[in-house]
Amino acid sequence: MICKIHSVSVTSLSPELVEIEADILRSLPSFSVVGLGDTAVQESKERVRSAIKNSGAIFPAHKITVNLAPGDTKKTGPSFDLPIALSILISSGQAIPDKLDKTLVVGELSLDGKLRHVNGVLPIALFAREHGFTKLLLPKVDALEASLVEGIEILPAETLQQIVSYLAGDVELEKITPLHLSDLQKDIHYDTDMAMIKGQEHAKRALEIAAAGGHNLLFNGPPGSGKTLLARTFRTILPKLTLDEALEVTKIYSIAGLLPADKPLITERPFRVIHHSASAISIVGGGKTPSPGEISLAHKGVLFMDEFPEFPRNVLEIIRQPLEDGEITVSRVQGTVTFPAQFTLIAAMNPCPCGFLTDPDKECSCLPNQIVKYQKKISGPILDRIDMFVEVPRLKVDKLQTKIEAESSEKIRERVQYARDRQTRRFQGTPYSNNKEIKQKDLKTFCPVQEEAEMLLKQATTQMQLSGRSYFRIIKLARTIADLDGQDIIQTSHIAEALQYRKKDSSLPSV
Repeated sequence: MICKIHSVSVTSLSPELVEIEADILRSLPSFSVVGLGDTAVQESKERVRSAIKNSGAIFPAHKITVNLAPGDTKKTGPSFDLPIALSILISSGQAIPDKLDKTLVVGELSLDGKLRHVNGVLPIALFAREHGFTKLLLPKVDALEASLVEGIEILPAETLQQIVSYLAGDVELEKITPLHLSDLQKDIHYDTDMAMIKGQEHAKRALEIAAAGGHNLLFNGPPGSGKTLLARTFRTILPKLTLDEALEVTKIYSIAGLLPADKPLITERPFRVIHHSASAISIVGGGKTPSPGEISLAHKGVLFMDEFPEFPRNVLEIIRQPLEDGEITVSRVQGTVTFPAQFTLIAAMNPCPCGFLTDPDKECSCLPNQIVKYQKKISGPILDRIDMFVEVPRLKVDKLQTKIEAESSEKIRERVQYARDRQTRRFQGTPYSNNKEIKQKDLKTFCPVQEEAEMLLKQATTQMQLSGRSYFRIIKLARTIADLDGQDIIQTSHIAEALQYRKKDSSLPSV
């Protein structure tokens, strides 16, 4: 008889339903899998054959045909091993299909019949619930991740033999207690703290604003001024992930195969550090089967790019679209995939190749044309998408030796969380999660500006020759400053502070 089992193909954040059909004919022994499967799917024949034999069952000595429908959709990965094995066992009368009604089945098999981890379990569980499935049969190692999705019964198993016994009614599979964000989101301890950084109050204030509103920021200053330390300490003041945000981030890491086995849910905002030697594909995503890149792995978190001008020009230009749209589209022969990329960019750069152009104590050794060439590596359109420009000067010795204790990350994080909570309430029922994401058409609704503040902004726009994009970014930046101040209407002081972060040193190209 022909057996049909439902599984799912995960090639992006939008899984696709796959129907596994098995037919056994009394003919010369053969085993074929059709349906546009990749190498991992074709190799499943050997894994399934050995797993069935080593589980105490009989592998039929007949002609076996397994079809993965629809036949025009590319199937990738080893997650079809379990449904293929079950379809063969059911078709040969060695397993009972009654308990697989409205059940989605995924799992990789080892040669001895044990079930291995598969990627993308969280999006699979969400897909199962959204498409009317009531149960999800999967490896036990992935059960906690799947349990984050309410409204679907999780059936965890360790071996193929255990599943056959379950279908026969001889054993019951272990019940999984669903996990919640509050169970996992505990206090996180960091090796750094804002209290450990001497001076640089202006830069710390900029980081506070960036964390509160998700704004992009560029540090400029000589070597040793603390740019990298400030950027790395930025993660200590980031607001907590909401449940929806945590699920979004976890889906990306699950598909990329980067979700730790002991951590079924990402509860901390990602902080991705990339080196200037990284390839464009590793940053934006891609490959033969498109997978998320660094900008997607930084979704709802931070992407830190040190030595900003040292990145290849094509890499810097590629991130322009996600900086504006919050997503990246990767096109390959196999198809086009869109990954989310709503991240906060923190970049750091020296003012010139030697780094001492703005240093009052050390003389710059660069030639004028070297300085110009170095600065032009960052194009105007890229700078136009950065909200805040902060000069980080080298600190004097007396500042480094001061015994005055700086404000801790915990206190700053409390203010950041307060401002972000205001935004969460404001944006209920909208696609926005922070002020940076506000589209131009909604600025008047969410960013009311005091009349005097509007006059100041108009004058500054003319004098500073700001672009239209910069004009609107200043308003959104002022909205965040107002949130930190607990104000509903943007006032003159908020606009004035926001304008400070558009004033750049002459070492930076003008926008």
